[in-house]
Amino acid sequence: MPVNQPIENVTDLRQRGNLLELERQLYAQWNLGRNLILAWSPQPGGVLVLVVPHYTVASYGLTATTTAPAGGQRPADPATRFIVELLSGQRQFTGRQIANAARLLEVEPQLLRLRHPLPADPSTFEQIEGLVKRYSVSFVPSRAVALFDIVGFSLLSPFEQMTQLNSLSCSLNAAYSRMLARRMRVNFARSTTGDGFYIWNRDLGLEADTSLYHFMHLVLADNAIAQHKARGHTVPVLRTCFHVGSCYEFHHAEGLNPTVYSDIVGEVTIELARMIEQAMPGQILVGEFSALAANAGYTALDAVHFIDQAQSSLMALNGLELSDEAVESIKCYLTGRAHTDGTFSVRRLRIEDKHGRVRHVFNAKVNIHRRDADPILLGVEDRYLEGQHVAELQGYRIEPDGRISLPLS
Repeated sequence: MPVNQPIENVTDLRQRGNLLELERQLYAQWNLGRNLILAWSPQPGGVLVLVVPHYTVASYGLTATTTAPAGGQRPADPATRFIVELLSGQRQFTGRQIANAARLLEVEPQLLRLRHPLPADPSTFEQIEGLVKRYSVSFVPSRAVALFDIVGFSLLSPFEQMTQLNSLSCSLNAAYSRMLARRMRVNFARSTTGDGFYIWNRDLGLEADTSLYHFMHLVLADNAIAQHKARGHTVPVLRTCFHVGSCYEFHHAEGLNPTVYSDIVGEVTIELARMIEQAMPGQILVGEFSALAANAGYTALDAVHFIDQAQSSLMALNGLELSDEAVESIKCYLTGRAHTDGTFSVRRLRIEDKHGRVRHVFNAKVNIHRRDADPILLGVEDRYLEGQHVAELQGYRIEPDGRISLPLS
């Protein structure tokens, strides 16, 4: 979905001409990707922009990656913190802020002159914001991303690879359609990994992250139903990971022009790629992360609390139809060892990647109960994890209904 409506849809002909001229000048400043447009400010004669060579931003971005983890803490160095703020969020700044940034980066702000004055209305500024971001890179300190990986993809014939990717894409579209029907907005984007997809929500915040987690459930459910109906190797066996972390967002280019569609790379995609290497066929792994709670600054919610909150919002999906069968209930939970009182522990897995780096993840399951059909059971049971490096989280208990009894903080 585009970040803003196309310029061609602007009804005011004078304003449309203004925006087309601005885009032409932004493209010239971008210089085939040599420069990035970091900020803009409306001026009486046009638009003031901060144009910086990409290698200058990269030197600051390297520091930002190591000092601004997904937990939400900003880098302590004032100069680096200022650059991260330029790369994060809205790009409209005051003229003074742009001047300060220009001095820090040792560049001169550029005034892009326009024939007609810019109207000071939100719709115009939204258009300009979208144009500027297409010629830039954004740093997102906390974003949820799901990774769907097709098991044994490289061993398939080219035709089977095509059909399985198409089947997975169809499941993504079906899940999106069902969530829209329930008025659960997932402004999702996708990026292919060759043998699967990264999926993320363009919207940010705890609600957006939770919606993506539920979106992942519906994709896996649609895929499971398709497997029961399929013949041959036309529907993929999936392994799936979910994680929250920082990333950089940039826009695709077609020919010599950036598009309105974006891609991501960063800490969150690196972690997902390492996690998926250790995942079993059919398994759902959830990373050990801190999701930023909405309207709470940088207050973080760990993975266990996140799953507990996600479980409480699943009632919104009751009554949803999967393969013409109504859903009675959905339970998502982290697995653990059974106790005599009917509760379960929460167990954390320790995995080591090919580079010797250790990380912790959780094994997740999703049970979808339908009214007139067998339940759809997604994920791998905890008993199959025996022999792996697992440890129980002290004080956590999973109740029979899937809710987590949390220790006092």
